[in-house]
Amino acid sequence: MSVLTTSLLVLLSIASIIFLTSRLKLNAFISLFLVSLLLALVAIPDADILKILKDGFGSTMASIGFLIIFGAIIAIVLEKSGGALSIASFMLSKTGEKRAPAALGITGFLAGLPIFCDSGYIILSGLAKSFSARTKIAMPFIAIVLACSLYAVHCLVPTHPGALAAAGIMNVNIGNFILAGILFAIPGALAAFLWTRRMTKNKGYEPARYEIENEAINVKQLPSPFLSLLPVIVPLLLISLASLLAVLGWKDQNDFFKAITFIGQPIIALFVGMIFSFILLNGISQKKLNAVFETAIEKAGPILIVTAAGGMFGMVIKETGIGLAAGNFLSKTGLGLTAPFLIAFLMKTAQGSSTVAIITTASFVAPMLSLLGLDSESGRLFASLAMGAGSMMISHANDSYFWVITKFSDMDSDITLKVFSSATIIMGITVFVCIWTASLFVL
Repeated sequence: MSVLTTSLLVLLSIASIIFLTSRLKLNAFISLFLVSLLLALVAIPDADILKILKDGFGSTMASIGFLIIFGAIIAIVLEKSGGALSIASFMLSKTGEKRAPAALGITGFLAGLPIFCDSGYIILSGLAKSFSARTKIAMPFIAIVLACSLYAVHCLVPTHPGALAAAGIMNVNIGNFILAGILFAIPGALAAFLWTRRMTKNKGYEPARYEIENEAINVKQLPSPFLSLLPVIVPLLLISLASLLAVLGWKDQNDFFKAITFIGQPIIALFVGMIFSFILLNGISQKKLNAVFETAIEKAGPILIVTAAGGMFGMVIKETGIGLAAGNFLSKTGLGLTAPFLIAFLMKTAQGSSTVAIITTASFVAPMLSLLGLDSESGRLFASLAMGAGSMMISHANDSYFWVITKFSDMDSDITLKVFSSATIIMGITVFVCIWTASLFVL
């Protein structure tokens, strides 16, 4: 089969997923499975199709399954215990009411490290309303600053499924990816803050109308900010320390370093963070813990299945060989890091999910790394970061997060489209420019 025909089939399969999920509202997993199966039957009929499907699904599940479940448990505990609200209230007390958007942005950035952006927004949206009502600051400003801070981390840091899967597909050191992802998420969140302030200034947007009479009492009952941050900070410190030992070549020098390296593996580190989160619960009992576990697994299940299905689709695309063919073409254009950025951008804009965009892009780009001059440890890391930047833009009506923001902020969708969607463009471009500039000194 010619490269042109295979390319058209891949594009048609992507369009089919968009049509099935966006227009027909068919379940995302079923859509991905059907399209993956049909693409494999047509494009690679002589291959072991079932093995490819199972390998793509299973390898993605193996790389991120435990992490998503443990992260979901931490998120549920932070929600039920008031830990997320405690972090936000602490930030507000330090910044002052006039800087409520900045306080909520910082809160979203920190809370977003272990929590998915949509879950984090749902948890913190009530606080955003109360901040807006108390300070008389326009609700779209506060709401979208919060949304963007959560979103920046979600797309770039491999405590989240898309970046995690990309790390596995691209063979990137997760510790280095986390540190670099956090670093590059900062200018993205800052650019979104400045853009949102500009887009909402003097536009006549109203503050939220929210009942906050009992807020003072509720805040007093919240756990301490220090304890609330432990489930977030401890895993990151453990993973970062293990990564540092590996870089220095000390991880196997003695039993202590071996133990730190083991605890610093992402699965174990997040498990430790989960244990720390139980401190926030007001009395630990078997019934209370089981309720948390069941709720977390119910929320994590659909995410796990769809993410693994995205990995399956990516594996089929990889097996068609189109990635290698595209690499031969793109290597002659001198695009370098721009290639993974543009592919992720097109995938995100077309089908709405940042997670699916970055997973599919990783499978697409992995075979072409050497042709793009990125087949080194640093090159793979920067290529993965470029995918994260591309997967930010553009969030619009085919993105479930877009509707979470709109619904939980009581905003009209045209405001979300005008302010948030445009902010995701600014974020993606800003982050990519920073990544590209840094690569000039590293690659």
